[in-house]
Amino acid sequence: MTAPKLPETPAVLVVRRAMREWVLAHGGQGPVVVALSGGADSLALVAAAVVETGPVTAVVVDHRLQDGSAEVARRAADQALALGCARARIVAVEVGRAGGMEAAARTARYAALESVRDGRPVLLGHTLDDQAETVLLGLARGSGGRSIQGMAAWNEPWGRPLLGVRRAQTEQVCADLGIEAWRDPHNDDPAYTRVRVRNEVLPLLEDVLGRGAAQALARTADQLRADGAVLDDLARELLNTARVPVGRPRAVLGETRPPTAEGLSSARPAGGVGETGGPMIHEGAEAGAGSGADDTDRPALAIEILATAPAALRRRAVRAWLTEQGVGGLMNTHLQAIDELVSNWRGQGGVAIGGGSRAHRLVVVREHGTLTVRAQPRFDAT
Repeated sequence: MTAPKLPETPAVLVVRRAMREWVLAHGGQGPVVVALSGGADSLALVAAAVVETGPVTAVVVDHRLQDGSAEVARRAADQALALGCARARIVAVEVGRAGGMEAAARTARYAALESVRDGRPVLLGHTLDDQAETVLLGLARGSGGRSIQGMAAWNEPWGRPLLGVRRAQTEQVCADLGIEAWRDPHNDDPAYTRVRVRNEVLPLLEDVLGRGAAQALARTADQLRADGAVLDDLARELLNTARVPVGRPRAVLGETRPPTAEGLSSARPAGGVGETGGPMIHEGAEAGAGSGADDTDRPALAIEILATAPAALRRRAVRAWLTEQGVGGLMNTHLQAIDELVSNWRGQGGVAIGGGSRAHRLVVVREHGTLTVRAQPRFDAT
């Protein structure tokens, strides 16, 4: 279908320029998928993508959480075709319960988009306002610099061309095009923290600090993300240097002393995952007993090398190392406790982390001069 000519209004030109700049920086002119909800942000994104990129496939994910969701999805698909999309698909999903409805819906949505993208980038309609909200929510969690870096414009395969565009501008694009955007009732439900940040906190900041608070938050995220990328590169170098080759005898790295009496107490982060039952594994003990794997076959990091680096780099390197092993849900308390195994070793026990199985939990332990991950039996498993 031939794309309709877009009016050259200020809002349309802003959105088109944002799309064009994103394509030049990240995407090229190939085919793309646009995640379409039928809201103003994603409709404005579709309109710009059709004229600034290759063939566009709009994908509407029907979460089936509200009455009439199928009709909302059909209407959005029709609007996408009218805007010139090569194709519009509707994907219905089942939303689970894990992590709450909002998180479960997001998980289902991203899985659906991944399943149909067929190697193409997926463009998402997040705006500058969404970025500012994300920074504030991360700041409130107090989880460190990474949590306030916000969303990236490109995190393969996910692209966010509108992070420099205000929500009011996407709404104006729809008005300029004569398109009636759908408004998700969840976006006005104060039961959701993000909704209250959007409708109460950001307006208050704008009132007290002056207009431009949202832009300042978004700029801060950009700056932190640029700094974070450099730190991540340095942490990756540290990680690669500290890796112990698989099969290398750990004893040659030294550290064979038994645990101290102090080490007989558990040293897990408060609120950490898998903290019930059983003694922790200690330096110098038979930490691998019952784990079902030879310790030379498990990824390990040399403490002697880790100890030479600043704590900020160590924690980033350890996070990357654990992520490689499929460990998720890492909190700052976990990383700090693991860092204590390197920087403040007192014979304390290992640190329970997320992952594992019904019968075993994962624990980061210090042994024979290395950090390694052990699968420790859950004594409460049935």
